[in-house]
Amino acid sequence: MKNFNYKKSQAAMEFLMTYGWAILVVLAAIAALAYFGVLSPEKFLPEQCILAPGIACVQHKVDPTTTTLIISNGFGRTIKVTNIQVGACNTNFDTSMLTGDEAKFILTGCSNGISKAAFKGDVTLTYMDTAYNITKIVQGKLVTKVE
Repeated sequence: MKNFNYKKSQAAMEFLMTYGWAILVVLAAIAALAYFGVLSPEKFLPEQCILAPGIACVQHKVDPTTTTLIISNGFGRTIKVTNIQVGACNTNFDTSMLTGDEAKFILTGCSNGISKAAFKGDVTLTYMDTAYNITKIVQGKLVTKVE
């Protein structure tokens, strides 16, 4: 009498080994793509500059040593921007903005990384509502590439 269980178990082991090696090769290929940055999500995410409601970030540019923001006042009253911080870069200003105005703010002396690298930084804008003499701070974020 022949033992057919041995042949069934050998076929099952060959089946598992074949698919096991195939899965291992696929995982190694995915790991190699991730290691070399091909699957980096920063390359696929859009640029964004988001501030609080009432203050819009119209345009932005990040260089290795400077950050430029063009900000629009949509509060319906005059404000005075006194400070902007983007990442580790911090600059004081004394710029009044009427409702609907846009102003250009250039932060210098920054360390934003090398050219073509991804940049992600928190934006902190301090302004004074001139109608009520109240100083407020708004938070936002900036995601872009260093030019």
